[in-house]
Formats: sequence, C-alpha cells, structure tokens
Amino acid sequence: MPKAEADGNESMRIAYLVNRYPTVSHTFIRREILGIEAEGHDVTRFSIRAAPGDLPDAADRAERERTRVVLDQPLPTLLLAAVASLIRRPGRTWRAWRTTRPMTPRTPRGFVARFAYLIEACWLAAAMRSADITHLHAHFGTNPAAVARLVHLLSGIAYSFTVHGPDEFDEPRQIDLAGKVADAAFVVAISDYGRSQICRWAALEDWPRVVVVRCGVDIASIAAGDAAVKTLDFCSVARLAPQKGLPVLVETIALLRDRGVVATVAVIGDGPMRDELAAEIARRGLSDQIRLLGSRDGGTVLATLRDAKALVLPSFAEGLPVVIMESLAVATPVVTTAIAGIPELVDAGCGWVVAPGSVEALATAMIAALDASPEQRQAMGAEGRARVARDHDARRNAALMVHHIAGTAT
Repeated sequence: MPKAEADGNESMRIAYLVNRYPTVSHTFIRREILGIEAEGHDVTRFSIRAAPGDLPDAADRAERERTRVVLDQPLPTLLLAAVASLIRRPGRTWRAWRTTRPMTPRTPRGFVARFAYLIEACWLAAAMRSADITHLHAHFGTNPAAVARLVHLLSGIAYSFTVHGPDEFDEPRQIDLAGKVADAAFVVAISDYGRSQICRWAALEDWPRVVVVRCGVDIASIAAGDAAVKTLDFCSVARLAPQKGLPVLVETIALLRDRGVVATVAVIGDGPMRDELAAEIARRGLSDQIRLLGSRDGGTVLATLRDAKALVLPSFAEGLPVVIMESLAVATPVVTTAIAGIPELVDAGCGWVVAPGSVEALATAMIAALDASPEQRQAMGAEGRARVARDHDARRNAALMVHHIAGTAT
C-alpha cells in the first residue's frame, strides 16, 4: 500500500518541470522526486530541453528514460497545441500571452522567447490535463518558472517553484520574479538567505507563501570517511563557470607553492571555463598539482571527497551548493566563501569560511586545513555530518515539499 494511503492522505499526481533534466548538477532534484514518490505520490517528469547524452551516473540515465522532453515534440505538434488552446480557451490564452511580456526582455530575442514559452506551455497544459495532474512544481525561477506560470494561467493547475540563486537574483525585474511569486501557490527558497532575497522583490502580502525547503542528500546511504586516511589534499567539485571563482583557487595554489607549500587539488566538473582554466594551470606550471577530471558519477564524487582533507569551493555567487552537503555527509570539512546561504551550514565547527575573491584568505584557510590533525578533522567532519542529517536529509525535506503541495489542494 502506498505510504500516502497508509497515512490516510490521498495520493497526488504531481508534475516536475526543469529546464534540462537530468544533469550531473541536478541530482538533488532526482532525490527530491524519489522522496515524494516514496511518500506514495505519482510524479511525472518534464524537461524543456533534452538531457545531455553523456550522463556518467546510471541513476541519471534511468531518470532520462522517465522524463518527457517538451522540445522533443515536433514543431507542428507544439503549434497545434497552441492553436487548440486559442480556440478552446481564448481568454486564458490571451492572458497567458500578455503575461509573457514582463518575463522577457523587450528585444527581438525576447519576443521569440515569449512565443516559445507560450507554445511550450500550451503543450504542457494539455499533457498535464490528460494525465490528471493536480500540481506542477518547477525548479529554478527563470524560464522553467515562466513556463509553469503560463501552464497555470492556461489550465488552472496550481504551480510552485524553487528559487536557487544566484541567477534569479541577478536580474529579478527582467524575469518578473515578483509576478511569478504572486501567481504561485507557494514559492520555495533553499535557504533563509534565499527567502530574504525573494521577499525583497515580492509584494508584502505574498511573503507568507515563501517557504524554505532545503536541498538534501540521502544521508542514510552515505558512509563517512576516515579522517586518518587521506590520499588527497583537496577536492573541488564545481561547474567550471565564472560564478565558482576557480581562477582564485589556481592563483592560491600558485601562491602556496611560492611559499613552499605544495598542495594538490582534484577538480571534478565541466563547463565553459574548462579551456581557460587548463591554460592558466599550464601557464603557472601547476599541472602536477591541479587536475581537471571532468564530470564524474555520484559514487566517484563521494569517494574523492572521502579521500580529501577538505573540499575547497571559492565561489563568488551561489545558492547553497549541494556538494558542501555531500562533503560534510562523508565527514570531510569544507573551505569555502561567506556568501549566500553557505554560512547557514558552514562555520568554524565544520570548516573554514573566507571572504570571496581573497587569495590571501583562501591560502590561510587551506594551510589551516592541511595542518589540521586527524582528530580535528574527525571532530569537524562529525559536526558537519550531524548538521546535514538534521537539515539536509532528502527524504525528510521531500516530505516537507509534499506537505506544502498538499496544502494547495485544501
């Protein structure tokens, strides 16, 4: 018997919408979906764009097979859905079209985006009505939330969305974040900091519907590492993109070497800065110290984190990185920056938090991590794991999401 029925709650039919799902950086969404299904509810996955073809994790490849891709539909099918919506629900369709304007820039490219959002939403609305879906949840407050908002206007199906940051906070007016919040049944922030930023742009009367549901890991399935057995100085797991601040890490490793401290870093991840970072590493003669490993499956990420004395993440802009939760779950302390929601999880009890962009501060923290005794790392790791178990357990937080979704049906 499904858990929802056993608990006396009616099983719900829910849809999830993501811009591109699954990907290596969206494993937390997979865990959230599986947690909701474990509560006895049905979740249909939708992705606007197709997932990457080279997913390293078998669990992500399985999710890809379960996900319907909007833009995989033939263009005539999408256009026909829009025409059908205009004929059957002209008022709703016109209102949805007008709502696209404040969510896009007033440029030719913005006009194309408006049209794309509308036809995607028309097809999704029809697909969700056919599947008797009662609630749509989108991850990220950018274009997935825009399409979800239009689905709501076209169909009346309630929607919610999770805001992660930093993208939503870079240009909140341009994406009409306030309007999306106003039309949503509720809005999820992944940290208290994130909630404050949503409330900054939302109308005061909408604040009570902005809730915090933290991202999580499957803590019960993650084994802690041994603080006394470390084969690697540092691990960095990040998308190779400007917001992650990785050039600061390269400069810091060079500074440490010049001061007689030879530290090694394994960098897991890929992205638009890969070639630029590789060139900088080679130019500084650090190829033996900084290894760019590319994307890896979840098991390899956890194993590498266990092998490291500390995770280092010198980010400039974040929400609250899931890799920090994964590092603390395996009892590996963290060296990171005091931005966004990070200080809500990391402090001196389980890591070293430094000013973003400061090579000197990062170098000092990394030396402290290298000099920490196994006993100190053990204590910090245990504290970090306890915090993750308390606040970032994926199953518990999925149940909280179910609670909020169920509240929209009452």
